[in-house]
Amino acid sequence: MKINYFLYILIYIYLAHIDIFASSLQKLREVSLKKDQLFKMVIFYDNHKKLFQMRWTLFVNDGLVVLRSYDKIVAQNVLYMQNANRSFLVKLMPMGDIFYNVPYLLVKFQAFKNNKAIFQLYLSDDRGQIGLKYLKNKN
Repeated sequence: MKINYFLYILIYIYLAHIDIFASSLQKLREVSLKKDQLFKMVIFYDNHKKLFQMRWTLFVNDGLVVLRSYDKIVAQNVLYMQNANRSFLVKLMPMGDIFYNVPYLLVKFQAFKNNKAIFQLYLSDDRGQIGLKYLKNKN
């Protein structure tokens, strides 16, 4: 009897809070970059304006080395198309005091064709707090 009661409580908690843990991804755009070509995007929320940049520097053994920066934080990822490690995630806002799904940008490595890397960008922003502006390179 205690096990059934406990099971019912777990199911209730799960169903009552499923929207907290659910995250919908919005497909933004496809980006095609040549080696060392810079992709730039400005991200807006509240009174903040932050720059996201990425470029790739090396493609060898089916691994793509990607350099990225957001809010002055620089990182490097090695992405593989035939592997679980084919994307990276960038949290766009700090967690703050309220527990909720923080908006994030998901960058997925799609293909490598004609010396160009093709990425798909996704946005998770359940509360609609994020604004985006794509910047063009002056090349």
